[in-house]
Amino acid sequence: MLYKALSISTLVALALVELTTQALANPNLTNSTKKNHVVTVEAATTESQNTNNVVVTTTPNSAQSTAVQPIPQANETAARSGSNQTITDDFAVTATDVQIVGVSEELQQVIRKQISTYPGGSTSQSQLEKDVAAILNTGLFADARATPANNQQGWDVVYQVTPVVVKSVQLSGNQVLTPEIANDLFQSQLGNPISPTNLNQGAAQLNQWYQDNGYAIAQVIAVQPTANGVVKIEVAEGVIGDINLRFLDEEGKPTEGRTREDFLKDDLQLKSGDLFRMDVAQQDLRQLYQLGLFNQVDISLNGDAKKMDVTYELTERAPRTVNVGGGYNDANGIFGTISYKDNNIGGVNQKLGFELQLSPRDLQFEGNYGSPYRASSPDKPGYNVEAFRRRTVSRTFEGDIPLEGDQEFETPNEGHFGGGITLTKPVNGWDTSVGLNYDRTSIRDRDGNLLPEDPLGNPLSFSDTGIDDLVSLSLEVAQDQRDNPINPTQGSLLSFSTEQSLPIGSGNILMNRLQANYSHYLPVSLLNGEKSEVLAFNVQGGTTIGDLPPYRAFNLGGQNSVRGYGSGDVATGRSYVLASAEYRIP
Repeated sequence: MLYKALSISTLVALALVELTTQALANPNLTNSTKKNHVVTVEAATTESQNTNNVVVTTTPNSAQSTAVQPIPQANETAARSGSNQTITDDFAVTATDVQIVGVSEELQQVIRKQISTYPGGSTSQSQLEKDVAAILNTGLFADARATPANNQQGWDVVYQVTPVVVKSVQLSGNQVLTPEIANDLFQSQLGNPISPTNLNQGAAQLNQWYQDNGYAIAQVIAVQPTANGVVKIEVAEGVIGDINLRFLDEEGKPTEGRTREDFLKDDLQLKSGDLFRMDVAQQDLRQLYQLGLFNQVDISLNGDAKKMDVTYELTERAPRTVNVGGGYNDANGIFGTISYKDNNIGGVNQKLGFELQLSPRDLQFEGNYGSPYRASSPDKPGYNVEAFRRRTVSRTFEGDIPLEGDQEFETPNEGHFGGGITLTKPVNGWDTSVGLNYDRTSIRDRDGNLLPEDPLGNPLSFSDTGIDDLVSLSLEVAQDQRDNPINPTQGSLLSFSTEQSLPIGSGNILMNRLQANYSHYLPVSLLNGEKSEVLAFNVQGGTTIGDLPPYRAFNLGGQNSVRGYGSGDVATGRSYVLASAEYRIP
């Protein structure tokens, strides 16, 4: 009997436990009435760190807070799952309906991605608390409440949310972006409920402002809204770290360079600590090309938008050339030549060159020495000194004129002896050069005899002796926007020049020679090759005012005039205008 009594007691106890468990799992009895429970979480304001942030507008506000009213018998968080059961001490119920009120559809979508309560899933009081905390942590909402209402199947949950009203924006990491610019771009959002779409549009406008102003690397890297209405914007503006030079051979492999690195770096406009700007980088590339030392110049970047190293990759031209040769021409007969040219003396772009030509009839030479202008020494102009003695067949006078009998007038020779000095320096964005020149010109036949006029009595020199002295002052200004002065593929070159002679010496020549020249280059890809073709357009003109020695007329034809013709083969005159177009294939 004792054993039977114990067995019956045990069965009764187990039945009571099972009944209690079922009651806890389904507290909604048939005669239960709807009862609302409010779950609120205090919206704590996170203190900002002490940084050198620039505040666009300052409106001190504290985050709105609410009291916590916990639901009885709920002290554990229920994990989101597809089941209506939760393995915790906190009871789980089915979320029969989930509503979000007080915000736009856009913000409702944001909330649904943050909360773990959804229709048909399980939830609990602690889960609602976590949902509210997740909503507030986005920084998009000033206040959030979750209110569950009992029904036959579980809870209807309503999230009552108040969006943040944008009061100001706060910048960090900025140097060039000013508060006024940021305020202007975000002006339409100030005083209005926050919108992630509008925030993204504002960030895109900031990025576009960087691009439009040449800051190709700068960008917005984070937009963080806060509950007090301040939108924190972190930017990285492409601060330059190290400036490096890398010399490459023709195959693109690293090699030792002859040019001194300090010489090159002194004239570069990009400096360590500056912000990377595309237009400044392009100016550096043009400057390096204009030195005449490099066949190829490129820039490589290593790093990220916060800090990056800039490396100039340089392929040098052959620094020295030595030539020895000989030949024959009508002016000098058999001759021998030797020439030497160094474009980079000491690795600082100083130039030295000379050429010597020796023949039984004549001795000719040409020499020059120069040092370029350097932006790092703005008060010191560049200079070039030259001296020459040369004799060539005239390109102005036409020979082989039949005369009486068996005689024939041969094309005379022009002899030039003189020198000059030229100073160069940029002035208001124009490359400016001034020079003082002397040229003693003689007109002779092939035997070396002076020839002041042709057999028909036409003067060949300005004086009646066959020898003219021309002392002149020259001025030239140019604006070079070409990407490569040696082999341009895009850009333009505009130049104006004037040469004023002084009436000194034989002939007393008083003249002014004016010229203007404009070239424009456009890359095209008609053949779809690896390198683009180039359309080259040129317009030029000139005139001579005052005295005009015959040999100083403008000769049309040649590489810088009309290709396919020799100098003077097209026309010769006191004034001229010429336009040309070329299609260049690399």
